[in-house]
Amino acid sequence: MKTRMLVTTISILFSTVLFAQKMTHDESRTTFGVRGGVNFFTITGKNAGGDKLENNIKTGFHVGANAEVPLGTGSYLQPGVLYSQKGAGFSSDNSLKLTYIEVPVNYVYKPVLGTGRMLLGFGPYVGFGLGGKLKNSEDVETDVEFTKSYDEAIAKPQVKGIDYGANLLAGYEFAQNISFQINAQLGLAELTPKNNPNGGKLKQNNTGFGVSVGYRF
Repeated sequence: MKTRMLVTTISILFSTVLFAQKMTHDESRTTFGVRGGVNFFTITGKNAGGDKLENNIKTGFHVGANAEVPLGTGSYLQPGVLYSQKGAGFSSDNSLKLTYIEVPVNYVYKPVLGTGRMLLGFGPYVGFGLGGKLKNSEDVETDVEFTKSYDEAIAKPQVKGIDYGANLLAGYEFAQNISFQINAQLGLAELTPKNNPNGGKLKQNNTGFGVSVGYRF
Protein backbone atom coordinates (compact mmCIF):
# COMPACT_ATOMS: atom_id res chain seq x y z
CA MET A 1 0.00 0.00 0.00
CA LYS A 2 2.80 2.39 0.97
CA THR A 3 4.63 1.58 -2.29
CA ARG A 4 1.52 2.27 -4.38
CA MET A 5 0.97 5.61 -2.64
CA LEU A 6 4.61 6.59 -3.19
CA VAL A 7 4.48 5.64 -6.89
CA THR A 8 1.22 7.59 -7.31
CA THR A 9 2.72 10.66 -5.62
CA ILE A 10 5.86 10.55 -7.78
CA SER A 11 3.68 10.18 -10.90
CA ILE A 12 1.66 13.27 -9.93
CA LEU A 13 4.82 15.25 -9.28
CA PHE A 14 6.29 14.13 -12.61
CA SER A 15 3.12 15.27 -14.40
CA THR A 16 3.33 18.61 -12.57
CA VAL A 17 6.92 19.05 -13.72
CA LEU A 18 6.02 18.29 -17.35
CA PHE A 19 3.13 20.76 -17.18
CA ALA A 20 5.34 23.41 -15.63
CA GLN A 21 8.03 22.85 -18.26
CA LYS A 22 5.44 23.48 -20.96
CA MET A 23 4.39 26.71 -19.23
CA THR A 24 8.01 27.79 -18.97
CA HIS A 25 8.52 27.22 -22.68
CA ASP A 26 5.27 28.84 -23.80
CA GLU A 27 4.73 31.60 -21.25
CA SER A 28 8.08 32.01 -19.44
CA ARG A 29 6.31 32.25 -16.11
CA THR A 30 6.72 28.99 -14.18
CA THR A 31 10.11 28.40 -12.55
CA PHE A 32 11.92 25.54 -10.86
CA GLY A 33 14.02 25.62 -7.73
CA VAL A 34 16.27 23.46 -5.58
CA ARG A 35 16.61 23.77 -1.83
CA GLY A 36 18.61 22.21 0.97
CA GLY A 37 19.27 22.84 4.63
CA VAL A 38 19.22 21.71 8.26
CA ASN A 39 16.27 20.32 10.22
CA PHE A 40 15.69 20.77 13.97
CA PHE A 41 12.93 18.37 14.99
CA THR A 42 11.47 16.64 18.01
CA ILE A 43 8.43 14.53 18.82
CA THR A 44 5.72 16.28 20.83
CA GLY A 45 2.57 14.96 22.49
CA LYS A 46 1.86 12.88 25.60
CA ASN A 47 3.34 9.77 27.14
CA ALA A 48 1.36 6.65 28.08
CA GLY A 49 0.40 8.24 31.39
CA GLY A 50 -0.95 11.38 29.74
CA ASP A 51 1.92 13.68 30.71
CA LYS A 52 3.50 16.06 28.21
CA LEU A 53 6.49 14.66 26.33
CA GLU A 54 9.76 16.44 27.08
CA ASN A 55 11.96 15.23 24.22
CA ASN A 56 15.08 16.91 22.88
CA ILE A 57 15.78 18.39 19.46
CA LYS A 58 17.43 16.14 16.89
CA THR A 59 19.19 17.63 13.88
CA GLY A 60 18.95 16.26 10.37
CA PHE A 61 18.83 17.63 6.86
CA HIS A 62 16.47 18.11 3.95
CA VAL A 63 17.05 18.48 0.22
CA GLY A 64 14.67 18.67 -2.72
CA ALA A 65 13.12 20.56 -5.59
CA ASN A 66 9.92 22.42 -6.41
CA ALA A 67 8.00 24.14 -9.16
CA GLU A 68 6.53 27.62 -8.74
CA VAL A 69 3.33 28.21 -10.70
CA PRO A 70 2.03 31.82 -10.78
CA LEU A 71 -1.53 32.44 -9.58
CA GLY A 72 -1.59 36.24 -9.82
CA THR A 73 0.50 39.25 -8.95
CA GLY A 74 3.06 38.08 -6.40
CA SER A 75 1.16 34.85 -5.64
CA TYR A 76 2.37 31.35 -6.45
CA LEU A 77 1.50 27.69 -5.98
CA GLN A 78 4.64 25.80 -5.01
CA PRO A 79 4.43 21.98 -5.13
CA GLY A 80 7.62 20.10 -4.35
CA VAL A 81 9.30 16.94 -3.16
CA LEU A 82 11.87 16.64 -0.35
CA TYR A 83 14.07 14.05 1.27
CA SER A 84 13.71 14.98 4.94
CA GLN A 85 15.11 13.65 8.24
CA LYS A 86 13.14 14.06 11.46
CA GLY A 87 13.08 12.40 14.88
CA ALA A 88 13.88 13.24 18.49
CA GLY A 89 16.42 12.92 21.26
CA PHE A 90 15.35 11.10 24.43
CA SER A 91 16.65 10.81 27.97
CA SER A 92 19.66 8.55 28.67
CA ASP A 93 21.21 9.48 25.31
CA ASN A 94 18.71 7.53 23.19
CA SER A 95 17.59 9.06 19.90
CA LEU A 96 15.24 8.32 17.03
CA LYS A 97 15.84 9.24 13.39
CA LEU A 98 12.98 9.04 10.87
CA THR A 99 13.47 9.61 7.15
CA TYR A 100 10.68 10.62 4.79
CA ILE A 101 9.94 11.49 1.20
CA GLU A 102 7.87 14.61 1.78
CA VAL A 103 5.47 16.33 -0.60
CA PRO A 104 4.59 19.93 0.37
CA VAL A 105 2.12 22.08 -1.59
CA ASN A 106 2.50 25.67 -0.42
CA TYR A 107 0.85 28.95 -1.30
CA VAL A 108 3.66 31.54 -1.46
CA TYR A 109 3.30 35.32 -1.56
CA LYS A 110 6.39 37.22 -2.79
CA PRO A 111 6.05 41.01 -2.36
CA VAL A 112 8.91 43.16 -3.64
CA LEU A 113 11.27 44.34 -0.92
CA GLY A 114 14.40 46.23 -1.88
CA THR A 115 16.18 44.53 -4.77
CA GLY A 116 14.54 41.19 -4.03
CA ARG A 117 11.33 39.69 -2.66
CA MET A 118 10.04 38.54 0.70
CA LEU A 119 8.82 34.96 0.95
CA LEU A 120 5.66 34.30 2.97
CA GLY A 121 3.81 31.04 2.66
CA PHE A 122 1.79 28.22 4.14
CA GLY A 123 0.31 24.92 3.08
CA PRO A 124 -0.08 21.20 3.79
CA TYR A 125 2.44 18.43 3.43
CA VAL A 126 2.38 14.63 3.42
CA GLY A 127 5.37 12.42 4.14
CA PHE A 128 6.01 8.76 3.29
CA GLY A 129 8.35 6.90 5.64
CA LEU A 130 11.49 5.50 4.02
CA GLY A 131 13.37 4.27 7.06
CA GLY A 132 14.39 4.96 10.61
CA LYS A 133 16.91 4.13 13.34
CA LEU A 134 16.59 3.99 17.11
CA LYS A 135 20.00 4.47 18.76
CA ASN A 136 20.68 3.66 22.40
CA SER A 137 23.26 5.14 24.78
CA GLU A 138 25.88 2.66 23.54
CA ASP A 139 25.39 3.80 19.92
CA VAL A 140 23.75 0.51 18.95
CA GLU A 141 21.15 1.12 16.23
CA THR A 142 17.91 -0.78 15.61
CA ASP A 143 15.86 -0.41 12.42
CA VAL A 144 12.39 1.11 12.71
CA GLU A 145 9.41 -0.73 11.24
CA PHE A 146 6.73 1.43 9.59
CA THR A 147 3.29 -0.06 10.17
CA LYS A 148 -0.34 1.00 10.69
CA SER A 149 -1.05 -1.51 13.46
CA TYR A 150 1.29 -2.76 16.16
CA ASP A 151 2.56 -6.32 15.62
CA GLU A 152 4.00 -8.09 18.66
CA ALA A 153 5.81 -10.52 16.36
CA ILE A 154 8.02 -7.68 15.06
CA ALA A 155 10.92 -7.17 17.46
CA LYS A 156 11.59 -3.61 16.31
CA PRO A 157 10.42 -0.10 17.24
CA GLN A 158 7.19 0.53 15.31
CA VAL A 159 5.96 3.84 13.88
CA LYS A 160 3.18 4.73 11.45
CA GLY A 161 4.57 5.26 7.96
CA ILE A 162 2.47 8.27 6.92
CA ASP A 163 3.11 11.75 8.27
CA TYR A 164 1.15 14.88 7.40
CA GLY A 165 0.63 18.37 8.72
CA ALA A 166 1.04 22.07 8.06
CA ASN A 167 3.92 24.26 6.84
CA LEU A 168 4.57 27.93 7.60
CA LEU A 169 7.50 29.61 5.85
CA ALA A 170 9.22 32.98 5.70
CA GLY A 171 12.35 34.16 3.95
CA TYR A 172 13.94 36.39 1.35
CA GLU A 173 14.75 35.86 -2.31
CA PHE A 174 17.66 37.95 -3.60
CA ALA A 175 17.87 39.44 -7.10
CA GLN A 176 20.36 36.68 -8.02
CA ASN A 177 17.59 34.07 -7.47
CA ILE A 178 19.30 32.81 -4.31
CA SER A 179 16.98 32.58 -1.29
CA PHE A 180 17.14 32.06 2.45
CA GLN A 181 14.16 30.46 4.19
CA ILE A 182 12.87 29.32 7.59
CA ASN A 183 10.17 26.67 7.50
CA ALA A 184 8.16 25.71 10.60
CA GLN A 185 6.25 22.44 10.53
CA LEU A 186 3.45 21.15 12.72
CA GLY A 187 2.84 17.43 12.38
CA LEU A 188 -0.80 16.39 12.70
CA ALA A 189 -0.40 12.67 12.04
CA GLU A 190 -0.34 10.30 15.01
CA LEU A 191 2.94 8.34 14.90
CA THR A 192 1.89 5.59 17.33
CA PRO A 193 0.54 2.50 15.52
CA LYS A 194 -2.94 1.27 16.38
CA ASN A 195 -3.34 -1.44 19.03
CA ASN A 196 -0.04 -0.63 20.74
CA PRO A 197 -0.36 -2.52 24.09
CA ASN A 198 1.92 0.05 25.78
CA GLY A 199 0.13 3.00 24.22
CA GLY A 200 -2.27 4.13 26.95
CA LYS A 201 -2.66 7.87 26.39
CA LEU A 202 0.47 7.99 24.21
CA LYS A 203 0.26 10.62 21.49
CA GLN A 204 3.23 11.49 19.25
CA ASN A 205 3.66 14.05 16.45
CA ASN A 206 6.61 15.33 14.44
CA THR A 207 7.23 19.01 15.20
CA GLY A 208 10.10 21.31 14.27
CA PHE A 209 11.61 23.72 11.81
CA GLY A 210 14.23 23.92 9.11
CA VAL A 211 16.66 26.54 7.83
CA SER A 212 17.61 26.35 4.17
CA VAL A 213 19.07 28.05 1.14
CA GLY A 214 17.72 27.67 -2.37
CA TYR A 215 18.24 28.65 -5.97
CA ARG A 216 15.53 29.31 -8.56
CA PHE A 217 16.25 28.68 -12.24
